[in-house]
Amino acid sequence: MTDNNQQRTPQQTAEYVRDGMFANDNASKGLGMRIVEVGPGQATIEMRVRPDMLNGHAICHGGFMATLADSTFAFACNSYDELTVASGFAIDFIAPAREGDVLTARCHEVSKAGRTGVYDTEITNQRGERVAIFRGRSYTAKGRPAVPPAAAAA
Repeated sequence: MTDNNQQRTPQQTAEYVRDGMFANDNASKGLGMRIVEVGPGQATIEMRVRPDMLNGHAICHGGFMATLADSTFAFACNSYDELTVASGFAIDFIAPAREGDVLTARCHEVSKAGRTGVYDTEITNQRGERVAIFRGRSYTAKGRPAVPPAAAAA
C-alpha cells in the first residue's frame, strides 16, 4: 500500500479502488453495469437485462449473471487496495431473469485471512426476488496495490 492509501479511511480506500478499477473495466461497462455502492469488503452493482443477453429460452444467459456476480465480487475483494483475484467460484441459479429485469448483485466478505478470502453474492431482480447466489474465493498478492499509482493519476 502507498503512503496516500494509509491516509485514507477504509471507505475512502474502497471508493478510490472503485474509481480506479472501473475506469479500466471494459467488460463491466460494456454490459451496462452500474456500481451502486462500495465499502470495505462489500459492493453492490446493478445491470439491466438487454435483448442481446437472452439465450434460446428467452431468459438471461447464466454467463451474464455470473459475470455480474464476478464483477461485484471483484470490487468487494479489492476494496482494501491490495491486488486480489478470483481463485474460483460457484453459482446457483434459482429463478430466471428476463428481458428488462434490473438485476442487483450484493456482495459481502464472509472470511478474509492471510492471502485468501471467501465472499458471498446474492443477485435479485427489481422485485427483490432472488435469482442467483454466488460464492467467490479470492487470492491476494500482498504488497501490490489493486490500483497502480499510474492508473490512479490517469
